[in-house]
Formats: sequence, structure tokens, C-alpha cells
Amino acid sequence: MFDVTAAILLVGMAFALVRAVLGPTIYDRILAINVHGTKTVLLIAVLGFVTERPDFLDLSLVYALINFIGTIAVLKLIKYGYLGDGP
Repeated sequence: MFDVTAAILLVGMAFALVRAVLGPTIYDRILAINVHGTKTVLLIAVLGFVTERPDFLDLSLVYALINFIGTIAVLKLIKYGYLGDGP
């Protein structure tokens, strides 16, 4: 059951990468990379269940936080042109 779930997640990740490459706007590309990161978090969690290693859930939570912070940082960089306090 988890093997099928992992395969479906990999297909969804491939579609997200295609959208990231072909996206017409920068926001479509950022959204596709965010979706890819979210599916990676789910894949790590599923692999943790398959291998019976619950510490993978901790790794997936850390990756989810990094994905969220990275997305916010990239969006701020696109909107304002800098990441600091300002010029």
C-alpha cells in the first residue's frame, strides 16, 4: 500500500518539476517548487513508515520548515529585490 503511495508521489513530483520548468510566470515556478518540496516531505514520511523508522517524521518536519522559510524568502526577494532590512 505504501509502495503505491510512494509511486504516486513520485509521479506528482515529476509533474511539479515539469511545471517548474515550463511555468509561464515566476510565481508558477515558485509554486511548483513549493509543491515539489511538500511532496518530498510526504515521501520522506511514507518512507519512514515503510522502513519502520519513526525518526524520518522528524526529518520531514524539519524539511517542511526549511521549505516554508525558503519559499517566503524567495517571494520576498522577487517582490522587493533584497532580503535584508532594506537599502
